Amino acid sequence: MMHPQGILYIRINFLSRRFAVVFGIFLLGFIDAKVIAQEAKAIPKKKYDVAAFVYPAYANDDPRLRPFWPNGNGEWETVTNMQERFPGHYWNRKPLWGTINEADPAVMSMEIDQATKHGINVFIFDWYWYDGRPFMETTLDNGFLKADNSNKMKFYLMWANHDVVNTWDTRLNKYNENNVIWTGKVSRDEFEKICKRNIEKYFKLPQYFKIAGKPVFMIYDIPQLIAGLGGIEQTVSALKWFKDETKKAVFPGLDLQITMWSQNLNHSGFDGNKGASPGNEFVKKLGFTSATHYQFVHFTEVNDDYLNILERVKKEWSRIDKDFDITYYPHISVGWDNSPRTGKSAVVMNNTPENFAKALRNAKDFIDKHPKQAPLITINSWNEWTETSYLQPDNVYGYGYLNAVKLVFLEEK
Repeated sequence: MMHPQGILYIRINFLSRRFAVVFGIFLLGFIDAKVIAQEAKAIPKKKYDVAAFVYPAYANDDPRLRPFWPNGNGEWETVTNMQERFPGHYWNRKPLWGTINEADPAVMSMEIDQATKHGINVFIFDWYWYDGRPFMETTLDNGFLKADNSNKMKFYLMWANHDVVNTWDTRLNKYNENNVIWTGKVSRDEFEKICKRNIEKYFKLPQYFKIAGKPVFMIYDIPQLIAGLGGIEQTVSALKWFKDETKKAVFPGLDLQITMWSQNLNHSGFDGNKGASPGNEFVKKLGFTSATHYQFVHFTEVNDDYLNILERVKKEWSRIDKDFDITYYPHISVGWDNSPRTGKSAVVMNNTPENFAKALRNAKDFIDKHPKQAPLITINSWNEWTETSYLQPDNVYGYGYLNAVKLVFLEEK
């Protein structure tokens, strides 16, 4: 019979070993958790290029804007006198930042800080050329490029080569006269002048957005381009020349981006000549290498609930992904309501910041499922107030839309 002290020793020894095993398992678990945490920390969070279109009409120091907005503060005039023209209209939006002059570098510096803070790292400037010279360039040249923090963001150009009719001038557009003030068509000589100027003035800047070293240049109105250049074959030749000139400027090439369309309901007032959706062979023949949209209104009925619109948007992305060989970058629009210009409009409903965040997650998911392409997402827009599709804070949702971008691209896993 074993002595009680021996039994006690065995029990203590057994318990010590058991504790050692348990402690060892705990320690291994702790070490594994620590290693996993360190590895997760070592893996950088995926970065997305979130690009917002900038409509450059909110400038005080551009004399070419005064024929449309004589008060001298650009299209803020249309925004602020909405209630004078249509008393009691439900549209009564007010910018929390005030009617800022975006051609002021100090103002633009603030906007760059706010954009990057909320996850927007690229501005796509709507860029115009009428009557043989640039139009609405001051927001880019005097505002963005002279801002003391412009190195925090990239930018590229979207050539808005549509005709100018009376849509911008609210004193005249009520008469529905479809008279052309300036045409968006350009000849081959004019086209070459534009391209050479943009290569030298913008493409060579370190802030200019490039994909695989190639400057990105977006064209809005392909029918106008073809009509001005004299036909499809002439347009193919001109765009090939543009690519060759970009290579001569020591770039590996040009990422030529087409603005995609489908059916057009002409809600905007500028786009009456758009009809059929471009086909894959047509787009490839012209030499485009990528595509995105500018607005939901360009391919679906927007007089609807935002969540219904998003279902059709996802179907359109799938169609393009299946039918086209070129890269498609998903586009999200904040909303649509053109009534500040026209008095009545199709209206996107229920486009709350929460539902906008759902749209952004759809775009993010599309990018994640296409890992071989650049992680670029386009948004309409930074400041399209008169189309009611803007990220800037207002009296309705405050910073809601900007915070939605921040949530989806900077905070969520």
